[in-house]
Amino acid sequence: MSRALSIDLRIRVVAAVDGGASHREAAERFGVSAASVSRWRNLQLQQGNVRPGPLGGDRNSHKTEAHADQIMIWLAEHRDGTLFELRSDLAAQGIIISKSALHRFLVRHEQ
Repeated sequence: MSRALSIDLRIRVVAAVDGGASHREAAERFGVSAASVSRWRNLQLQQGNVRPGPLGGDRNSHKTEAHADQIMIWLAEHRDGTLFELRSDLAAQGIIISKSALHRFLVRHEQ
């Protein structure tokens, strides 16, 4: 996975743009893309800093984890149940979770 470029570099690039350089000129001078210069400039204007946001990672498991107790109870009651049956029973309760998300949940919880 890629890493965010340093905050020091981002600050210098934005300072060059603030000093009158175009986005393309600043990009060429510092060896970054013009799109990155634009993004960093917008971050500076909107947030007041050029700190990078979080990279990658799981952003959705909390949706499944919110129903962990219900899933674990269902598993205890239906030891031979399938993912499709579990998904169907959850959907009947208004809980919509994909089969793959349920599978990842079971792997995380060693079920």
